[in-house]
Amino acid sequence: MSPTRVRLPFLDRAEAGALLAEALRETNPEDPVVLALPRGGVAVAAPVAGLLGAPLDVLVTRKIGFPGQPELGVGAIAEGGEPVFDTRMLGRVHMGPEDLETVVRRERRELARRVRVYRGERPLPDLAGRTVIVVDDGLATGGTARAALRAVRALQGGRGRVTLAVPVAAADTAADMRGEADEVVVLATPGGFRAVGQWYELFDQLTDADVLALLAAPPPSGMSGS
Repeated sequence: MSPTRVRLPFLDRAEAGALLAEALRETNPEDPVVLALPRGGVAVAAPVAGLLGAPLDVLVTRKIGFPGQPELGVGAIAEGGEPVFDTRMLGRVHMGPEDLETVVRRERRELARRVRVYRGERPLPDLAGRTVIVVDDGLATGGTARAALRAVRALQGGRGRVTLAVPVAAADTAADMRGEADEVVVLATPGGFRAVGQWYELFDQLTDADVLALLAAPPPSGMSGS
């Protein structure tokens, strides 16, 4: 789906999610389930799930950072999937995946901890044969989204469709994601993209408690699956 005309910046994630929900409803997804990338993606995904009448859950991801400089992402991992590395970035820092085994083990442990926090012992819903809508609050480099989409594909076992839905994205990243998902729904791909937060007036960091509250809340008022 081509980007639609929206006013930027969005007020907050809830407004962005409501607009994204309307765009997704036009795609008429069959038997959808909404998986949000925590933490920020959950606030966007809640109105999406409400409008579509779809179950909402999280798909936990972790960035794989450069050793000693963790803010420099060189890959990502999502629950149910294998690490996905940024080969261009690895080439720049003269490293290979085998050099990151310690980092990957650490991130797997943290990923498992966060899964327990958000879902307890409850497994992910069965994704086979369903339309899985992966939602985040935006795409900059797209590393975590790529890992999430590949994990969903693995969990579906070749049965079902995958849609990536975000309010805003860097244009090049959105184009790259079209090779990972059956459909990419993005509301805006503005120029001068530096970070997701620049396209929101309010972009507070969510806590684990915020995520759990959103997952436990009933659908937003006025939204149903009818």
